[in-house]
Amino acid sequence: MNIAPHQKLCIVTGAARGIGRTITSTLLDASYAVIMVDRDDEALNAAVKAFKDRHVISWEADVGSEADMTELFSYIAEEGLPLWGIVNNAGVSSNGPIEELSLKQWHRVLDTNLTSIFLTAKYGTPLMPEGSIVNIASTRAFMSEPDTEAYSASKGGVIALTHSLAVSLGPRIRVNAVCPGWINVTDEQPTREDHLQHPAGRVGMPQDIASMAAYLISPESGFITGEHITIDGGMTRRMIYR
Repeated sequence: MNIAPHQKLCIVTGAARGIGRTITSTLLDASYAVIMVDRDDEALNAAVKAFKDRHVISWEADVGSEADMTELFSYIAEEGLPLWGIVNNAGVSSNGPIEELSLKQWHRVLDTNLTSIFLTAKYGTPLMPEGSIVNIASTRAFMSEPDTEAYSASKGGVIALTHSLAVSLGPRIRVNAVCPGWINVTDEQPTREDHLQHPAGRVGMPQDIASMAAYLISPESGFITGEHITIDGGMTRRMIYR
């Protein structure tokens, strides 16, 4: 991977589509080089082709696998790449009644959503003289819909791990979390009612999250660490009674 002398390198996980792809685009626009990490090789290659002639490469990996993550960071170390930022965006869910949730499904959600952040911190931060980590959590860390135990537990863990890492790694590395609410990442258009239930008047877009992630990665947010920032159009502040 060729990087200009002034460039900084960022890793974005879950980068092939949706919020992760938009974060990648936003970081590229801000002159960062990016390694896009995802387990979906086909979608990943399509995304990289869309970013042709820019400082971006793809890396197929399961972010919850220690072997896959050590391979990624070994490559970065061997190439002497200037790692500055990590955006832990990869996430999965497995919703359903608790009595039907298998231990395998539970572990898959926890490994992808939470253990992956431990792994990128463990193997990535020794390669970062300074920099920033941004973890994509969720408003589901603070409020729930039925039958979302694995997802909610994983995102609650992301918040706790974020402030723990911020204390352990500071002041060299800052660590923050972004908590999205309803972000439309599909081609299906929300209804008028969907939009108007939000105090902000609309459903969220991937760019809403990407802009904050890019700000938190940048030195401009140098006095922010250990925080979780909710971006949900005001929904978690709205009292709803039936």
